[in-house]
Amino acid sequence: MADYTGDDFYCDVAIPRAVPLDVVHEDDLVLAYHHTRPFWRVHLVAVPKRHIASFTTVGPDDEADIRALLAVAQRLARQVELEHGAAAVLTNLGTYQDSKHLHVHVHSGPQVRA
Repeated sequence: MADYTGDDFYCDVAIPRAVPLDVVHEDDLVLAYHHTRPFWRVHLVAVPKRHIASFTTVGPDDEADIRALLAVAQRLARQVELEHGAAAVLTNLGTYQDSKHLHVHVHSGPQVRA
């Protein structure tokens, strides 16, 4: 969503489904879907449904959410690797993190935009 100007796309738009998403996984703790503006040919994003600001702010109370997020990211990465021969798993921090909500990218293939 090019017009989105907030700082937490996931809490504001993705999790409440303010726009249609191509969902690949959803349970009580995690939502995963094809990125709405992909940077790579294959670009999935997995996000905890409960707000966690960043990988560096994770604390003891977040254990269940983080375990669930990593399990989903692992399953997605395994699937992408099997289908495309390679996969990368990435999270951003600080000024690299456009949306101030922990999220994990799983991607493969050439970059389709900068």
